[in-house]
Amino acid sequence: MRDPSFGRSAALFRAFLREQDDPDAAYELLARDAADQIERLVPLEGRVVVDVGGGRGYFTREFRRRGAHGYLFEPDSAELGPAASAGPTGPGGTAAGPGETAGPGRTTAGSSGTVASSDRTTVGSGGTLACSDRTAAGSGGTVVVADGYLLPLADGAADVCFSSNVLEHVRDPGTFLSELVRVTRPGGLIYVSFTNWLSPWGGHEWAPWHYLGAERARARYERRTGRAAKHRLGENLFAIGVGPTLRHVRGRDDVEILSARSRYWPVLPGVVTRIPVVREFATWNLLLLLRRCS
Repeated sequence: MRDPSFGRSAALFRAFLREQDDPDAAYELLARDAADQIERLVPLEGRVVVDVGGGRGYFTREFRRRGAHGYLFEPDSAELGPAASAGPTGPGGTAAGPGETAGPGRTTAGSSGTVASSDRTTVGSGGTLACSDRTAAGSGGTVVVADGYLLPLADGAADVCFSSNVLEHVRDPGTFLSELVRVTRPGGLIYVSFTNWLSPWGGHEWAPWHYLGAERARARYERRTGRAAKHRLGENLFAIGVGPTLRHVRGRDDVEILSARSRYWPVLPGVVTRIPVVREFATWNLLLLLRRCS
């Protein structure tokens, strides 16, 4: 799909509306779209791509389908689901998808689906990752249960570091971003997107009622659905803003901003992020494409 375009935005929005009923279709489309965005800057084939907070498997699976050596780092093993052991896809792929990052753990699951403890992970021959304690990167790829603040990777291990819709779920986004930068090689690409708090979807499952207060919105969701809300503000969802994030990234000397734009806008997606106040409501989802400085 051409990006930006009304057709692309409409297709993503329709898939988004069906997310609860058909998550596979929604996230597979989003994964293809994200891979397309990356490949406008760097080809994925043969690259080491690290997906941080990838959840169930859609993004990593798409990267591997396009020839990348894709590796998923997810803190919550419950988020991995059956896709994590679904078997090879593409050049030995495993599955990954949207998730959250904040939690301890340094265990790895190899192609057999077994779990092995790991220490630091380094780049081995052929662009694969090998764990210095036990090797978990086999023909079926690697899933690593790991803390997003302290990834078990050597400095500069990845050609591309990818994080989709994770930053709003971490308490300390600056430290999280620093870890993404650390594991990316000089000249490598860092892809970060997140839903900012004041966007119409900032409250996630209890949006847009978060504009009336987080606890009120959460209580309304639970009353109407009869289900416990997944997110609670200040615990696994945080009020992150577009302006503060842009100021933080612009103040860093270890990355160059290639693009700062609305991820889903159909026209002039970079313009809305330049308008104070308006950007907090209208950006919806901020996409940062960064290059690691040498």
